[in-house]
Amino acid sequence: MKGIDHVAGYTYHGRKGEVANAFRYSIDYVMFDAEAEVQGPRLFSRNGRNFTGVQDSDHGGPPKEGRGAPWAREVLEAHQIRAEGQLLLLTQPRMLGHVFNPVSFWLAHDAQDNLIAVIAEVSNTFGDRHSYLCAKPDLAPITAGDRLEATKVFHVSPFQEIGGGYTFRFDIKPERVGIWIDFNGPGGGVLATLVGGREPLTDGRILRAALRRPFGARRVLALIYWQALKLKLKGARYRPRPEPPVEEVSR
Repeated sequence: MKGIDHVAGYTYHGRKGEVANAFRYSIDYVMFDAEAEVQGPRLFSRNGRNFTGVQDSDHGGPPKEGRGAPWAREVLEAHQIRAEGQLLLLTQPRMLGHVFNPVSFWLAHDAQDNLIAVIAEVSNTFGDRHSYLCAKPDLAPITAGDRLEATKVFHVSPFQEIGGGYTFRFDIKPERVGIWIDFNGPGGGVLATLVGGREPLTDGRILRAALRRPFGARRVLALIYWQALKLKLKGARYRPRPEPPVEEVSR
């Protein structure tokens, strides 16, 4: 792909189990070639100060200490994945210098532009990060009907145990994005989704998004804490943060 795409979507989280809870809210992501020069609208910058933008250091390693696309390439190579095509990054952009990304996605393609691997880069509110590498055993193209599984090893919500596993599903099209993450573990689970249309990023779309969803990632973080308070009031058990896994990536 060329340029930057804007994914104006919705995320849904539905908690399953004894203490049920669900919410749905709008959210903004951008998608671009992580290894190419980015020529975005005036209000967007990569590795620069602007109204909105993306910093490579926010991805591919510890938060604010990432190495960007070279890190993702090293992960793919370490797992013998020959992704000779584009490496796209799907992430929430910074807004006025601030960002918090519960999950971003590295989308790796083969030489025929087929999606063959996804690195789901997961961050929690404690400042920890872990990534799950999703690919089919034979490294065949990932289609909308494929379900890719990963064992949960990383603490995300203090109201969920570390145990069980994720089922990922990806439907990445030129006109829309659909991602479903279904967690099932001891005592219940959570279904999380990201679905939205995909359009070229423009200054107009940036300004409209800022008016409809002010404060960008600060709003996302506030909504996370609001839902945590609701779970606490409903009687969900709080679990202290354990030490994160030593490995940066699991599969």
